[in-house]
Amino acid sequence: MTQYLIDVNLPYHFSLWNNEKYIHQKDLDSKAKDNQIWQFAKENNLTVITKDSDFSNKILLQTPPPKVIHIKFGNMKMAAFYELVNRIWEEVLELNKTNKLITIYEDRIEITE
Repeated sequence: MTQYLIDVNLPYHFSLWNNEKYIHQKDLDSKAKDNQIWQFAKENNLTVITKDSDFSNKILLQTPPPKVIHIKFGNMKMAAFYELVNRIWEEVLELNKTNKLITIYEDRIEITE
């Protein structure tokens, strides 16, 4: 069952997100506008995983669904991105169960209930 929607600004080929729990925006419509992605996630009770601050700003003013996981890493090599996400992902998923916004930085994770 799909639970997470990966925004187009994140890697398509990432083994961690390559299973039935995840769908990438490219598989839906890579040119969809943010409001269309938001509506799709809302209708399907998904969590949006994104680097786009528009989604995290929107969830601050609304009630889930959808929830948002906002990845706020600076520029980094893809190998470093994969290593960092793999290391913290289980914690992020656990926090996502009870919070509407998870913001991930290189050195910390912040939550918004």
